[in-house]
Amino acid sequence: MKLSRRIRYWYWRVTRLRGTPHELALGLTVGVFAGCMPILPFQTALAIALAIPLRASKITALLGTWVSNPLNWWLLYLYSHKLGAFVLGIPNGNGVFRSILGMIQRGEEPMDIAMQILGAGGETVAAFLLGGIMIGTVFALPSYVISVRLFGFFQEVRRRRREKRAARRRSA
Repeated sequence: MKLSRRIRYWYWRVTRLRGTPHELALGLTVGVFAGCMPILPFQTALAIALAIPLRASKITALLGTWVSNPLNWWLLYLYSHKLGAFVLGIPNGNGVFRSILGMIQRGEEPMDIAMQILGAGGETVAAFLLGGIMIGTVFALPSYVISVRLFGFFQEVRRRRREKRAARRRSA
C-alpha cells in the first residue's frame, strides 16, 4: 500500500473516533503514560485499567501504548532505571541491571525480562517503576495538550464536511 494511501486511511480513522476531544486525548495520555512504564507485557492492561475509571477512550489508550515499540523500548528501560536509581540513590553500576539490559539488547522475550526484573529485588523494581512513572508523566502531560487540540480540530473538520453535504442535499 502506498504511503499516501496509508496516511489518508489513518486520517479517516482518527477523524471518525467517537468521543469528546477531552475523552480521546485523556485516553491517549493514559496510553502514553502506560507505554512509558517498564512493564512491557502489561502496558496495554494498565492503559485500559486507567482509562476505565477516568472515562477516557480505551481505543486511544491502546494507541498511546505504541509510544514504546521494539525500536525504542530498551531505551525506556535504560532511562527508567537510570532515573529511578538516581532519585533513590542506588549506585549506577548495578550488575543486575547490566544483565537485564543485556537481555533487552539480545531481544529476549518481554516476559522473561519482566521476570528477571521482578527477581532482582525490591530496590531494582522500585528504581524501574519510579523512573517509569517520572518518564511517563513527562511524556503524558504534553501529549494531552497536543492531542486535545488535534482531536478538536479533526472533529471540527468532520462537522464542517457534514454541514456542507447536508447543505448540498437541501439545495438539490
